[in-house]
Amino acid sequence: MFRSLALGLLLSVSASPVCFAQTDSPMADARHIIEQQLAAFERDDAVEAYSYNAPEIQALFPGPNEFLTAVAAAYAPMHRHRSVEFGPAAEQNDMVAETVIFTDDDGQVWTALYKVEKQPKGGWKISGCALAKADQWDV
Repeated sequence: MFRSLALGLLLSVSASPVCFAQTDSPMADARHIIEQQLAAFERDDAVEAYSYNAPEIQALFPGPNEFLTAVAAAYAPMHRHRSVEFGPAAEQNDMVAETVIFTDDDGQVWTALYKVEKQPKGGWKISGCALAKADQWDV
């Protein structure tokens, strides 16, 4: 199940407007966006955390507070964690798939696969994320 989801995230591409500054490295840009969103989660800064999402993700939530509430409930290891480590990343066209490993407060290890896409007006935004306990990925 997670294998097909991971492959889907790696291979799918969608376009969305609005963005943040970019460097010469798409992988560095993607990592920076993820780091900034994780820092916003740590501060419970709903507005900033929400701002790093592509429009198609923002459209799933009525606003920033609902987004943060959903993350806290369904993606708890990303919202609150003991440690975070970046794993392998892959770039394809205007999309970066970034692996992030979280250790939660109970010592459980989780793996997230982020999809970060270049926006039509430049910059990068998070356009998807799948999270599972590390031992549940079949990739």
